[in-house]
Amino acid sequence: MTPKDVREPAEEVSGTPDDLRAAGWKAMRAALPGVFPEGDVDLRDGRIGEELVDIGLTSVWGALWGREGLSPRDRSLVTLGLLIALRAETELRTHVRIALTNGLTRDEIAEVLYHAAGYAGFPAAVAARTAAREALGE
Repeated sequence: MTPKDVREPAEEVSGTPDDLRAAGWKAMRAALPGVFPEGDVDLRDGRIGEELVDIGLTSVWGALWGREGLSPRDRSLVTLGLLIALRAETELRTHVRIALTNGLTRDEIAEVLYHAAGYAGFPAAVAARTAAREALGE
């Protein structure tokens, strides 16, 4: 096992909005190093749906990625499969890069694409391959 396969014990996230937000920032910064400045950043942009990113920060990154039980690498495997099945190519592009950060190799990402073809369908796998290639600059 490599260090990326083992999740360090984390403090329990109490579920308060502030705790979930802090846990969300911690998980998101670990997955996307160098993308967000330190501190509590205001992600709102003044346009319609501006709170969606904040909702994702607390409910997805804080409440889910901040949980113990699966390593970040395993969460990436699950997330890639789900996004392929949902044909969510925009999110998939980001999560391909996150998967690399979390220790998956390009070959393992390709295997996720192949495996998804059998369960999510060939068109979904082809769309995912296109998104993955774009994310990887290929």
